[in-house]
Amino acid sequence: MKKLVWLILFALVLSSAAMAQNISQIKLKDLQRVLTTKTDRIQVINFWATWCAPCVKEIPLFEKLRTDNTTIDITLVSMDFDLDPDPAKVERFVTRKNLQNKVVILAETDPNAWIDKIDKSWSGALPATLIINTQTGKRKLVQKELHEGDLEKLISEVSN
Repeated sequence: MKKLVWLILFALVLSSAAMAQNISQIKLKDLQRVLTTKTDRIQVINFWATWCAPCVKEIPLFEKLRTDNTTIDITLVSMDFDLDPDPAKVERFVTRKNLQNKVVILAETDPNAWIDKIDKSWSGALPATLIINTQTGKRKLVQKELHEGDLEKLISEVSN
């Protein structure tokens, strides 16, 4: 009986690992393409890190938004590379939290060289969320932890 329980647990672990998403490392030019490509979908880009407690705390809001609204593209951009260029840390986090949103690792080592290319008003603080309507050019950057209802309000501000 014990062997059967262990076998089932092992199978569950393997199946969840197989379902884990492929997390790619991207460069600034790749991210800029996401920010500027015209689409009929609102782009929500969240900059976060595994070591940032407020970032981790707000991630469920992005996961909920994904299930509640299918007209929005959400990208979670991990900033872990600057301090720890080991992508396995982010991959373990994503698997453990069972994140369904697209997660990428920004593989850039000098934030001062590219932060203002994302948004001139961004200080580099985390968490930061950028919401873009690429059809109208409306953008909204928030440099703080988001709470219930904040995302929906920000999306409506760029949608009009």
